[in-house]
Amino acid sequence: MAINLEKMSLEELKDLGKQVESAIKGFEKRRKKEALIAAQKAAQEHGFSLEDILSEKSGSKGMPKYANPANPDQTWTGRGRQPAWVKDALAKGKKIDDLAI
Repeated sequence: MAINLEKMSLEELKDLGKQVESAIKGFEKRRKKEALIAAQKAAQEHGFSLEDILSEKSGSKGMPKYANPANPDQTWTGRGRQPAWVKDALAKGKKIDDLAI
């Protein structure tokens, strides 16, 4: 399909641009849907749902390495900023190993 862009008016070029943009978005949407179906099928072949796999990955920031002795529900992976309870324990003379799980 050959289109002679030089013979088109500005309005026609803008309209063609909108049509191309819309076609690209539609193409990407179809490809994403195909990818989602393929991912769901692969997960099912391994005995999982895609939601099971994704929720575990996105919900996990790493295994906790440290826990607050006063409240074991408060944990820290050792990455990122230290929680206040870690800073408090270190300020009171505890060592980081004292907080290890």
